[in-house]
Amino acid sequence: MNTKTVKSIIDTTKEYYYVDNGDPMRGGMKDVYFSPDKSYVVAIYRDKQDANSIDRLKNIVTKYFDSFFKREGGNYYKELYSWPTDVIQENDKIGIIVPCYSKNFFFKKGYQDNDLLKGKEKDGKWFSSAKFRTGKSRLKLDKSELGNWLSYFQVCVNISRGVKRMHSAGLAHSDLSYKNVLIDPVSKKAAIIDIDGLVVPGLYPPDVIGTADFIAPEVFSTKHLPVNDPKRKLPNRLTDLHALAVLIYMYLLYRHPLRGGNYFGALDSDEEEDLLMGSKALFIEHPTDASNRNFKREYGDNEKKFYPWTDLKTTPYLITGPYLKKLFDQAFIKGLHNPKERPPAVMWEEALIKTNDLKLKCSNNSCDQQWFIYNNTKVTKCPFCGTTYKNSIPVLDFFYQFKPNIWKPENMRLVVYNNTTLHAWHVSRDVIRNEKLTSDDKLRVGYFAYHNTKWLLINERLPYLKDVTNNKIVNKGESIELIDGNKILLSNEKSGRVVTVTITN
Repeated sequence: MNTKTVKSIIDTTKEYYYVDNGDPMRGGMKDVYFSPDKSYVVAIYRDKQDANSIDRLKNIVTKYFDSFFKREGGNYYKELYSWPTDVIQENDKIGIIVPCYSKNFFFKKGYQDNDLLKGKEKDGKWFSSAKFRTGKSRLKLDKSELGNWLSYFQVCVNISRGVKRMHSAGLAHSDLSYKNVLIDPVSKKAAIIDIDGLVVPGLYPPDVIGTADFIAPEVFSTKHLPVNDPKRKLPNRLTDLHALAVLIYMYLLYRHPLRGGNYFGALDSDEEEDLLMGSKALFIEHPTDASNRNFKREYGDNEKKFYPWTDLKTTPYLITGPYLKKLFDQAFIKGLHNPKERPPAVMWEEALIKTNDLKLKCSNNSCDQQWFIYNNTKVTKCPFCGTTYKNSIPVLDFFYQFKPNIWKPENMRLVVYNNTTLHAWHVSRDVIRNEKLTSDDKLRVGYFAYHNTKWLLINERLPYLKDVTNNKIVNKGESIELIDGNKILLSNEKSGRVVTVTITN
């Protein structure tokens, strides 16, 4: 076992060390070696890099690194990206230095009945398919690795923020996939990796066209054309948005949105794949074209077991709630073959956060998923285990002040269960729930409790809370009962909101 030394080409006074045991980890383009203390890796490109590629790498570890991390919110993004920190050279080969991932992104247990995955990276594919939850026991992930359904909403928020930040800087990842996004449902974190292939339009072209399940239809259907053909579509910001939508769909529903039952009778499997994912791509849950709605292609006999509520005529993606349903429609119907119509990352972030406010805890303590999204029906049931929700459900609809004494609906609601929390972003339109939230803004300002057959809102930090219906001020430390039809003013500031109360069941 050899310890070798390499030098930076950015700052020639810097040296790095790696352990060469003769059997490096092999990525798509690089051989990867650990440092002696395993705090970073040295990833060396197998092929010679041209001047443009080297220039891109230099900018990634200097100019782009500084713009992402040496500013407000930089610490948040350091956890979200596995970002190269330096460029090195060994003989005639170029490489990069990348900090090692957090321990969260390695399996502690792995499979339920064996240790074959223990210690390996948490490649997102393990969490995006039903077969690792309902398949044969030797392929089932241990429950300790899976988290619950709510975990994946926060994971997807983090991924959306990572894509949003890259796009705001004029960059595209070009190969977003479950191979290049590590996730940990237990800590609810994500890490976007393989940053060294970032695309800058007109400056740094993509090195790859992507990973099969995540390549946008326009890239698939034109990949036979020469790279310099103006009709050839290469990875860019809009293809990232297709991949992002696929990732979110798969993490929440454990299936691919385009891999249904369509078969076109092509001469070979590659041509068939090009049609299914390219020019003939069709959302498996398309509302008016059911030709691709054959879930058994993906799930086989496990389909009914994992989706007990569907008879193949319904649309399971409805269980993700109204905000995400709208974006899935936009991504996989309107935007599937019209890239400019695809929802930007910030819309996914906002929809995921708003959907989080619609969650309910399943009444069945043994339910694998534990949480589900309130669906506004007369009888509320958990879609995963079929258990009827046993409590009444207060629903708060938010309104904002459009003009003095004129209030308009916010298209935002909060579904209440025992110990639901109220935060500053619920109270004021001036507080945006994103990665820039201050520690004070993250504190709860109140909470809801079910006490003596009554639903109560307890005011902890709100300087002004008023029961509008009964014209009563509710001071800090006091509570207000949630009564069907009542209105509550959460703040007397211009940006403050009013909620109306509806109690169902």
